[in-house]
Amino acid sequence: MPKVFTSETQKTGEIGESIATRFLMKHNFSILDRNYTKKWGEIDIVAEKEGKLYFVEVKSVSCETLTVDVTREPLLNKKNIENIDRSEEKDSYRAEDNMHPWKMKRLSRTIQTYLLNKNVDEEKEWQVDLLVVYLCPKEKKVRIKVVSDIIL
Repeated sequence: MPKVFTSETQKTGEIGESIATRFLMKHNFSILDRNYTKKWGEIDIVAEKEGKLYFVEVKSVSCETLTVDVTREPLLNKKNIENIDRSEEKDSYRAEDNMHPWKMKRLSRTIQTYLLNKNVDEEKEWQVDLLVVYLCPKEKKVRIKVVSDIIL
């Protein structure tokens, strides 16, 4: 049964994850799983590219809660996925700061469970990435920031 997102935060998160998925697919990643959930944690996106696994955490932020300038790029849609800006935020808020040690520990445990449950070869390379998706739906704009190879 698919998840039902009821709060605005959950809806923002779901939109951000969908945009992140399209972003990865546009950059030649194969999406293996979304929202892989265990009672001790969740992996937002599991992707693969060139034989390497990527466990992707997505943080979505609405521009209505920030002063960051996200109005430079059009909102991604299936026809317009090219317009992505990975430049730095112009605000002191950094969504990646929400990757608290307890969140990283839970993510690590969930990744280990995924690797075991899916019988992934121990020699298979993998890494953890963070995609920060800045959404400004009223102006139909978006920005994506990529933080690669996070150490758990």
